[in-house]
Amino acid sequence: MKSTVNIRSVRVAVAAILLTLTSTFASAEIEKSRLDAIASDLQARVDEGMLSGAVVMVAQDGKIQMNQTFGYQNVEDQVPMAADSIFRIFSMTKPITGTALMILHDEGKFQLDDPLEKHIPALTGMTVFVSENDDGSLKTEPAGHAMTIRELVSHTGGLLYTPPLSRGPVAEAYSAAGINDLPNYTLAESIPALGDIPLGYQPGTQWVYSISVDVQGYLVEVLSGQTFDQFLQQRIFAPLGMVDTSFFVAADKADRLARQYLPADGTLRRVDNGSFLQKPKFFSGGGGLTSTASDYMKFAQMHLNGGELNGVRILSEKAVQIMRSNQLPEAVGNIAGLYPGNVFGVDFAIVDEPEKYNGAPKGTHWWWGIAGSWFWIDPVENIVMIGMIQNSNTRYSLQVHAAAREALYQ
Repeated sequence: MKSTVNIRSVRVAVAAILLTLTSTFASAEIEKSRLDAIASDLQARVDEGMLSGAVVMVAQDGKIQMNQTFGYQNVEDQVPMAADSIFRIFSMTKPITGTALMILHDEGKFQLDDPLEKHIPALTGMTVFVSENDDGSLKTEPAGHAMTIRELVSHTGGLLYTPPLSRGPVAEAYSAAGINDLPNYTLAESIPALGDIPLGYQPGTQWVYSISVDVQGYLVEVLSGQTFDQFLQQRIFAPLGMVDTSFFVAADKADRLARQYLPADGTLRRVDNGSFLQKPKFFSGGGGLTSTASDYMKFAQMHLNGGELNGVRILSEKAVQIMRSNQLPEAVGNIAGLYPGNVFGVDFAIVDEPEKYNGAPKGTHWWWGIAGSWFWIDPVENIVMIGMIQNSNTRYSLQVHAAAREALYQ
């Protein structure tokens, strides 16, 4: 088994190195010492028993400069991590969903300042949560204005997340309505139920990480007339050659799915329970995809190239610029908290103050997944960084990300 995996690793690594990623900038190289520092840091974390393994790809000016694996895809059976290992990317799904929506924006199907209820009538007249009554009912007030699509894509529209990411009566109502219930309800069956649940706050007044991107997935279905998974496959994955990106891992690829672990007391406890091996009913635009480092590199490089890759255009340059530009309302200055120095565009965080974010250049846009996978797109140094891990200690994952930024930029 180990021999087979290693051969596959070599084969995929060679293919990735030979991958041509078009770019309009002159060739350059990242200092090898910086890439070595990233590798040394990740290897040390694996050796310490804090990470099971990792796959890291770095490209500059469209050329792969680092494509390296660390540790194990499967710790129990000692299966080494491979370049084509498949990961649950969770919220790294979000920029892909935003891209799908902006394809429809390019086609004139909506405007960012449209009220969401114009396209999803079931969400007309949503109220805003004020407090919970003694009998468990919810006291509400009218919304100051209808949530716009611009607010939806920037997490400022009043929506919350399902537990445990959000707590309280509104989040609990989401769960009761089947929102994010992957096995049992489709987007079309559950998202309209939000119309009967109050918003968590007045639209345009806060940045609150939310189920907004799952709503975007449903909006793609409404505007395109296709199911969300079909739209992604036809308009993004197939054109870009993202052959291993899907809402589930098919049986013939299941041996490539990396297991997920929680580090505790120097040991790694498996926590994934075989998830993402069956096709879900709910295609979560907020966190439902699985992918590989090389697939996601193609997606990110397309964005860095202004919407095209190898002669295939996915988005207009205007749409790409909208996605990587601050879309926060005036009342919301930044997204602070876990993300100092950042504002927010269309499903991307955007570095606004580099000195607060490990020196990543202004305009770098990025996001990450709850199992630790992360990426960034740096349009100043023309760099794409993809990091794939499966780690359930979220605070620790953020430390891993920060260490990689520091190694590259400081």
